[in-house]
Amino acid sequence: MTAATFRALHHGRAAGDPLVLPGPWDAASARVFADAGFPALATPSAGVAASLGYEDGATPPDEMFAAVARIVRAVPVPVSADIEGGYGLAPRELVGRLLEAGAVGCNLEDSENHATLKDPQRHADWLAEVRAEAGNALFINARVDTFLVGTGDPADAVARARLYVAAGADCVYPLLAPLEVLPVLREGIEGPINMAADTDKESVAELGRLGATRITFGPGMQRYATRAIGELAAGLRL
Repeated sequence: MTAATFRALHHGRAAGDPLVLPGPWDAASARVFADAGFPALATPSAGVAASLGYEDGATPPDEMFAAVARIVRAVPVPVSADIEGGYGLAPRELVGRLLEAGAVGCNLEDSENHATLKDPQRHADWLAEVRAEAGNALFINARVDTFLVGTGDPADAVARARLYVAAGADCVYPLLAPLEVLPVLREGIEGPINMAADTDKESVAELGRLGATRITFGPGMQRYATRAIGELAAGLRL
């Protein structure tokens, strides 16, 4: 599957019909989602980290790329990979490792250690370098962390998003943006917008109605599965 195939899934969508991308954390969960008929998948870094025994943000790059490669090999649909802030890799190496793993897209965040926002222009310049190295071979989903570690000002999120789109991002992801500001973001941002949903149809439908193009779930599905296993384990104790 190619980035062109994946990119096409984001465009020409009817209002209220977002692209829903489940978040597999290993090969087995990826097969479940693909067998359920989803056209593509998007790995969550936190979910993969948990499956490998790490805290969110602490997965060594080699292990993250290896996990992505196993997921890609397990399914016949395109897979986008959350690779956090890029692990300090130069754009050429970053793109090379993503393509080697078989990913058709990636998430790239604009905060450091989930604590401090990066300078938006410098980050946009870096995204432009990643785009130049990747050409059309990768779908770039640029995360905007204004609502995670910034002021929470929608105007800042829109300004950052516009810079990232101009730099070559295919989609922007205003993480933790409140529902009430999504229409403002939709009006101010050209192109696809990714939003994170809870693990239920109602959340997905509401985000689609408010203007989200694409829906992901962060580590929500991995945590849902972990809770279910916990309930199973508790029920088996004598």
